[in-house]
Amino acid sequence: MKGFSALLLATCCTAMMAQAYAADLPTSVGKGEGDLNVVAWEGYADDAWVKPFEQQSGCKVHRKYVGSSDEMVALTRMGGGKGFDVVSASGDAALRLIFGKNVQPVNMSLIPAYADLMPELKEPSFNTVKGVHYGVSYEWGPNVLMWNTKTITTAPTSWSVIYDKAHTGVITVPDNPIQIADAALYLSHTKPELGITDPYELTQPQMDAVVALLKEQRPLVKKYWALASDEVDLFKSGDAQVGAAWPYQANTLRAANVPVQDTIPTEGATGWADTWMISTHAEHPNCAYLWINHVMTPKVQAQQALSFGETPANTKACAEMDAMQPGSCKQYHADASAAYFSTIKFWKTPVRQCGNGQNNCLDYAAWQRAWQQVKQ
Repeated sequence: MKGFSALLLATCCTAMMAQAYAADLPTSVGKGEGDLNVVAWEGYADDAWVKPFEQQSGCKVHRKYVGSSDEMVALTRMGGGKGFDVVSASGDAALRLIFGKNVQPVNMSLIPAYADLMPELKEPSFNTVKGVHYGVSYEWGPNVLMWNTKTITTAPTSWSVIYDKAHTGVITVPDNPIQIADAALYLSHTKPELGITDPYELTQPQMDAVVALLKEQRPLVKKYWALASDEVDLFKSGDAQVGAAWPYQANTLRAANVPVQDTIPTEGATGWADTWMISTHAEHPNCAYLWINHVMTPKVQAQQALSFGETPANTKACAEMDAMQPGSCKQYHADASAAYFSTIKFWKTPVRQCGNGQNNCLDYAAWQRAWQQVKQ
């Protein structure tokens, strides 16, 4: 009875919070204010869809690009967070912006394309808190295992290959604190006694085990890559033969006749999903909603996917992709099944609150420190 009461109270509080936020949401999208300040990943505000948007909406787009989630969070907080209207945040940044009160709830009834999103991306935990939507899922992709098929002739099926001394000096993995989750996912399968149930929710003992594994891996690594182009160059030169990658790198290398293959190993994979979010202090909220509605259309979703090498969240973009590049819908898993999605653990910002109700998980600052320990 006590447990039921607590659950009932929590449910009521959540409902009350959602209602309170709903009362503050805009109920319509008015005429654009004339300008839109965008903070985004490079390639997320391409002229191919920016120019038509400016002509249709009358909102002049001003772009600032970033190279990492940490840079994105820092930029959106400059000047008290008043320097941007919308931001394309990845899952490892979104919760930092939400809990930092840098972004505002979004009224999904003003986003018609929301109805066409993949079900798994309608209210994911990285952009939706207690039933309140803080953004619209945009594009996504898995972190896959990629290898050179000429030098590694037996297709690997496990992430164990990137921790194997047999491949010393030819392994490459991303240079990013969230990369810790990849090792945590691997250990959740190979060392179940650690009790890792979510690769983004690690206690100190669990983190210690993950860091120990990554330190063992460090001397095997040829280079930690920061940009996708870095990894492409490593595979082209033969300096790297196996590593963690995005589908973009695999497709780019195959197009350049480099013999690579990629897969999601038996342990599953982590993945990223980006979200368009609106600043708490947005000076051009109508242009912000108009922008999100524009980039969520099937055509722009397809353009973005093929331009950047990722997968659209809007299910209706599949036909547009195939029209632009035959076979691309399946190639980028835009027709992914629920079973495929279940193999991907999407990035989310590590916070102290664990999913099991405990508060002994390590936050993102601790992950940053741990990553620096690994690289020392």
